[in-house]
Amino acid sequence: MTSASLDYPVAEHVLDNGLRVIASPDHATGSVAVNLWYDVGSRHEEEGRTGFAHLFEHLMFQGSANVKSSEHFALLQPAGATVNATTWFDRTNYFEALPAGGLDLALWLEADRMGSLLAALTAENFENQREVVKEEKRQRYDNVPYGDVMERILDQVFPTGHPYRHTVIGSMDDLNAAGVEDAREFFRRFYMPNNAVLSIVGDVDPETAFAKAAQYFDIVPAADRPEKLITDPLPPLTGLPRIETTQDVPSEAVYLTWRLPADRAPGFDALDLGFGVLGQGQSSRLIKSLVRGREIAESAYASAMGLVGGNSLGMVGARARAGTTPEELEDALLSEIDRLADEPPTSAEVERAKAQTERHWMQELARIDSRADQLSGFATLYDDPQLINTRFAEVEAITPEEVSAAVAEWFTPERRASLIYRKEGR
Repeated sequence: MTSASLDYPVAEHVLDNGLRVIASPDHATGSVAVNLWYDVGSRHEEEGRTGFAHLFEHLMFQGSANVKSSEHFALLQPAGATVNATTWFDRTNYFEALPAGGLDLALWLEADRMGSLLAALTAENFENQREVVKEEKRQRYDNVPYGDVMERILDQVFPTGHPYRHTVIGSMDDLNAAGVEDAREFFRRFYMPNNAVLSIVGDVDPETAFAKAAQYFDIVPAADRPEKLITDPLPPLTGLPRIETTQDVPSEAVYLTWRLPADRAPGFDALDLGFGVLGQGQSSRLIKSLVRGREIAESAYASAMGLVGGNSLGMVGARARAGTTPEELEDALLSEIDRLADEPPTSAEVERAKAQTERHWMQELARIDSRADQLSGFATLYDDPQLINTRFAEVEAITPEEVSAAVAEWFTPERRASLIYRKEGR
């Protein structure tokens, strides 16, 4: 099966309470994946209440009316399941993959916490998980080298009040100020069947999947769904915003950032390929020039982070080898970005970038848990789960000329923000 001829079966049904259910049978696996996306991420949080979407990633495992704290894992893992959840700017997802005989258990657990989490959301549970999240922030963001990269980048790229200006983990001040009643209100606002998509993929036929979804979720009532958050697109960056910081980091580093169009908006796919040509893979221009050629960088990369709320992010970064100053490294990065405009990507470079994208795409879809996640995502963000079969064809259709045009419009040195890390003691 090639990317141009994907034909995964996709069936849909909407329950009476508004829960959108997607089924995709694959009887060769003997397993089933359950994936539940809620249309809430960090961009839906209010000012002063950041970090709530991620906090609920933890709280959702603290029990519900019929499930004790941490029992979600305790029931599923002995049944051979992998279980987890993730939070992002645009969504929160909860998922299980397990032998097909465990489908009822997974669905019952997801339905129970969707319908009755508030029964177990005590002040004690809330305080416990708030402290867990605060410790996670200390360990992953506050007390590690370069841990504040994303916080600083978002502060540069998005204006005050923009939904993407704060990190997914939220601020320590907001976490400290939060209370259990704030959490209960957040749950009531977003965690409802008519603000969610349930995907069931694997060794189950659609009729059975829909019947089982109805059996467990029909009792969860619909609620007033929040208004769809629409954010107007911003133009490319201007003014060359710049931050320099001195920290205890292993290497001096340069991070350059651009505003890009929203994911799947005109120009985004072309830019994504352009970033691939520049800094993804051993044959990319940055690796060949700065890492293997001039040997002034320990590492270098370029990537586009697709987001749906008006704009995406484009990032180019490198860590300096000993003896290379941040100024030298920044100049070298900017020179390669200039060259991308002066010497547009060749057809061979664009085809290599497409091949990398296709390889990653096919590896993801080979797993039923990732396939379920993609179906939920396409339905939630784009109202079109059939994109699982057509999404890469959109990328495949991009021409080198379109890449050049998008680079000229969005991805030029004067439209960047700069973040410089200097080592202490220099």
